[in-house]
Amino acid sequence: MDWASYYPAYIAPYTGPEEPDDHHETRVKSLSKDVTVADIGCGFGGLLVALAPKLPDELLLGLEIRTQVTEFVQDRIKALRNQNADSGLYQNIACLRANTMKFLPNFFKKGQLSKVFLCFPDPHFKARKHKARIVSLTLNSEYAFAMKPGGIIYTITDVEDLHKWMVKHLEDHPSFERVGKEEEAEDECVKTMMVETEEGKKVERNKGEKFVACFRRLEDPPWP
Repeated sequence: MDWASYYPAYIAPYTGPEEPDDHHETRVKSLSKDVTVADIGCGFGGLLVALAPKLPDELLLGLEIRTQVTEFVQDRIKALRNQNADSGLYQNIACLRANTMKFLPNFFKKGQLSKVFLCFPDPHFKARKHKARIVSLTLNSEYAFAMKPGGIIYTITDVEDLHKWMVKHLEDHPSFERVGKEEEAEDECVKTMMVETEEGKKVERNKGEKFVACFRRLEDPPWP
């Protein structure tokens, strides 16, 4: 994956052998740090934008399946970068179009992510569509692959049935344990997630309820 076009401020200086000038443009440029925070199904980018100044040392990536929404978020980030050119804010966030359910391992190596956000995912109410939910035994294994031990999966929804589904499937997975309520309440990312997503704001306006659950990535057991 060529990340340079998404995070131009973090392109690492080239330290390899001298190259002809025409090779400079075609060579894949590496970054000085990896993406460590993923917002899966990022929607219109509200959480990304809110977290950018709160996590200034992290690279955050929004993954969104809808083409027009992805383009909107990319334009939003570009505008914010231009408006904050002096401070360098918002250089640490980006968005790309991706079907995470199919291609998550294509973007991240093992143990790369420290935070994964699953905010107001599609509830897929009909039983025959439950296999399309963003939390499942198979997908949880992919999240476990991409996350480092101690990393946190953050989930939030206004659909109680979906909340119970996500809790059950993450609790049943051997790579995750639920974070305690006290720790969850003190987490600044939880506070931000509660109020900064577009869906969350809509739930707030409609005086709906939000259900939150966070899960910590456990250490892998030693090989026998």
